Amino acid sequence: MTYPIVVITGATSGLGQLVAIELAKRGTHLVLTARSKKRAETTRKMLKDIAPKTEVDFFYGDLSLMEDVRRIGKEIKEVYPKIDALVNNAGLHAFEQRITSEGFAEMMAVNYLAPWLLSYTLQPSLMKSGNARIVNVASEASRNHGELKLPEDLTDTSTFTTRGSSALYGKTKLLNIMFTGELALQLSGTGVTVNALNPGFNVTGLGRELWFASALERILKFLHIGDPRKGADIITRLVVESQYQGVTGGYFNVGTGKSIIPAYPGGDITMQNKLWNETKELLQGRGLIE
Repeated sequence: MTYPIVVITGATSGLGQLVAIELAKRGTHLVLTARSKKRAETTRKMLKDIAPKTEVDFFYGDLSLMEDVRRIGKEIKEVYPKIDALVNNAGLHAFEQRITSEGFAEMMAVNYLAPWLLSYTLQPSLMKSGNARIVNVASEASRNHGELKLPEDLTDTSTFTTRGSSALYGKTKLLNIMFTGELALQLSGTGVTVNALNPGFNVTGLGRELWFASALERILKFLHIGDPRKGADIITRLVVESQYQGVTGGYFNVGTGKSIIPAYPGGDITMQNKLWNETKELLQGRGLIE
């Protein structure tokens, strides 16, 4: 018996780890990305304790570096010529500007450019499945995205304050929704579906850079606010449930699993196509895609 192969980014903590646990219980063959081998081995042991027969493979790299993302994608594609699902889950809310060694703003690199490039690189393996699913973790924070400027936003490295970080985080999540819509159109007829989701407010360490993060997390858990299992549930459902089979280009909500109308220009075909083309041109210019 062959088990479905699912790739998950950011699976050594937070929502990604919870999704990996749920899929392990279902006998899924897990292909996970990680920066830290120590955290990867801790996660592997946890998954094996829960589901001893689960196959778990790790591929290592830094998702803020596009060269690493491309390499990881190529390594996964070489080992797995057929993939059944890709969950672009890894995310970052930075409260100060950090610029990667490649010259990108770290938050834009991790939250948007990395899932775009990994999805692009793994397309051949996903298409060979015949009914693969790409699931992108977006957010209703996308409604607070400030002013969208393309292509300038993709390479903007301006400094920002803790308060100003929210709009930039929201912008990266809006770009996730827009790229989901365009990729769904591009993959129409291939058997690959592409959907985004809002995981709700989750206590997962996303705001770990705040000095009071650990105290806040304890308070919220005590008050039963921000249960990450709800966010993990909608991700898992989009990966496995039959009700989403064949559904593509959607944006779905935590809890109900129902469709949400995204913030403009999410859902605007012309703008989504412009974003795709600008992103592709940017990455081609860096020699990251052909």
